[in-house]
Amino acid sequence: MTIHYTKAMANRLKRADGQLQGTMRMMTSDAECQDVVSQLTAVRSSLDNLIGLIVAENLTDCLLTDDSSKQEEHIKQAVKMIMKK
Repeated sequence: MTIHYTKAMANRLKRADGQLQGTMRMMTSDAECQDVVSQLTAVRSSLDNLIGLIVAENLTDCLLTDDSSKQEEHIKQAVKMIMKK
């Protein structure tokens, strides 16, 4: 099953990419370690939130369209994807 990625999802990824590029500039300009780590933590949080959103959207779609025999398998798959963090 293919998920339909929304413009909002793409925008979140672009924002995380911008944060990551900003972090690289910080490192190049020898920014304080604490500032760099703080920015990297923000990037990680952004990506974790996006992963959760994508998994939730995919799971919702699967539960609404799949027959009941496949639903449990998709729930287990979703949990595994989230737990890989």
